[in-house]
Amino acid sequence: MATPQRLRLSTGVELDVWTAGDAAQPPILFLHGFPESHRTWRHQMAGLADRFYCIAPDQRGYARSDKPADVAAYRVPVLVADVLALADALGIAQFTLVGHDWGGAVAWATALKHPDRVTRLIQCNAAHPYVFQQTLVFNAAQRAASQYITEFRDRDIEGEVAEKGVEWFFEDRFAKISGGAISAIDRAAYIDEWSQPGALTGMLNWYRASPMQVPALDAPAISTPFLDAPFPKLAMPVLVIWGLNDEALLPCQLDGLDTHIPNLTIIRVADAGHFIPWEQPQAVTQAMRDWLA
Repeated sequence: MATPQRLRLSTGVELDVWTAGDAAQPPILFLHGFPESHRTWRHQMAGLADRFYCIAPDQRGYARSDKPADVAAYRVPVLVADVLALADALGIAQFTLVGHDWGGAVAWATALKHPDRVTRLIQCNAAHPYVFQQTLVFNAAQRAASQYITEFRDRDIEGEVAEKGVEWFFEDRFAKISGGAISAIDRAAYIDEWSQPGALTGMLNWYRASPMQVPALDAPAISTPFLDAPFPKLAMPVLVIWGLNDEALLPCQLDGLDTHIPNLTIIRVADAGHFIPWEQPQAVTQAMRDWLA
């Protein structure tokens, strides 16, 4: 059973953090994505806590964790600083890092910038930054699938939710794209988290602060300075678990990944979508257990 605590980090925010397992065991830090919380990892934490010290925060902007008002407070370097500050607050020097969706974006960045802290990396349907930008430019299907990012940045979703209710957001913007059944308990938990003051804006600010360029559907496929510059490789072992039915991040995200990660293991799950940690919890947990062993 995971237990919660409130931690004030050196980065100036307070986060709700759930832990499971013995703190003397090897630590694993789990980062959730949009529009979820620590609950993304409930099955994996339960399945790994016998051998590992599992840590899952509600990241800044989410649920009842702090929600800075400034969009700049959600830039990736700031989010990476939260990860290191959380580890420091718990007295953890090195750790295995696990990410999904936006949490995966932060996990990629943390591993790239701080390989001295991240000993192993596990990603669940989380696009590698170089591969993602490359496919946004040159892969028409991925570009089309990612137009929602521009919508999240520019559309007044907060105003729509204020008018139509959080339940509308759940049904229209989340339930339709989830590949697994959502129980009444989970539905209530999502709505409760999204209903916290400032939560919707905090979550969307992750998109608004991102430098990722999403070309319009009719824009020419022209390379960018980011793509033309050398990109660092990851030296630590990396496990990527991918639900092939993901409608937001297509399987093209796996193409060429091995050129950036020499020590790479990919596990493809045919009957899972974007939210694979809870769509196929047993498959994900077992893959993690086997690889970590």
